[in-house]
Amino acid sequence: MGKRLWAAVGAFLLLAGCARRVEEKNTLHILATTYPMYLLTTDLTSQAQDVEVELLVNSQTSCLHDYTLTVEDMKAIERADVIVMSGAGIEAFMEDALAASDADVIDCSEGLDLLPPLEEHGHEDHGHEEEWDPHYWMDPGHFLWARDTLCEALSEYVTLSGHVEYKLPDPADLLGDLSFPYLITFHDGFQYFAQAYGLTLLKAIEEEEGSTASAREIREIVELVEEYDIPAIFVEKNGSRSTAEVIRRETGCKIYELDMLMSGEGTGLQSYFDAMEANRAAIKEALK
Repeated sequence: MGKRLWAAVGAFLLLAGCARRVEEKNTLHILATTYPMYLLTTDLTSQAQDVEVELLVNSQTSCLHDYTLTVEDMKAIERADVIVMSGAGIEAFMEDALAASDADVIDCSEGLDLLPPLEEHGHEDHGHEEEWDPHYWMDPGHFLWARDTLCEALSEYVTLSGHVEYKLPDPADLLGDLSFPYLITFHDGFQYFAQAYGLTLLKAIEEEEGSTASAREIREIVELVEEYDIPAIFVEKNGSRSTAEVIRRETGCKIYELDMLMSGEGTGLQSYFDAMEANRAAIKEALK
């Protein structure tokens, strides 16, 4: 039996229990579905040999509820050996594609203490029914839990080494004493963020690009801003600002952006923590 065949047999035995064998050239193709999962995967495999990591949803978007797979997306799924998913229902658009794929799937939400979806998030009229709020990575503690889950799963495929253990600081030390610890956001993805940083999420509205909230919702937000004397409201950086601009004109409050990491250009955990630091700085400046 030749050396090449022995190498192939050895690779197969190494991945025993996995549904798919890495091709003979020994390159492991990993497809991360969302940008946060891409950051985790590139961090964990930065020192690994013969690993290729690709990002599936690589467009500036604030919401994946209505995402539709492209031809290029389907090709990426087809060539993947392992698919790293955020989970918690955010990749519902992949259901049919996964049924036709023989790639192994890693769900990074396994074992997490997930929150139920917000009661009012603007998707009820579009037929979306969610069991959990899927934006758990906005809590740094949950994000690092998902990293540990992914690390354990990926170790079955490739040797991982050189990873740093992160100790999260107390959120109170990051934000200090805020005069207005209340959030009004124009995206429904900041529930975990608010919980992690000890903030009260008074209202969250998910609006489609180019549309505005109803007159009732606008009136409710105006009343909240005036009741709590809130100096600023927050939009997601890739989302719509239409309703926020209406509220600004009505109340005089300022508008700040928060990053939910649905897209980006960086890799690794540093990019994640840079984004979270930018969010922290925006909160502290807006609500000081």
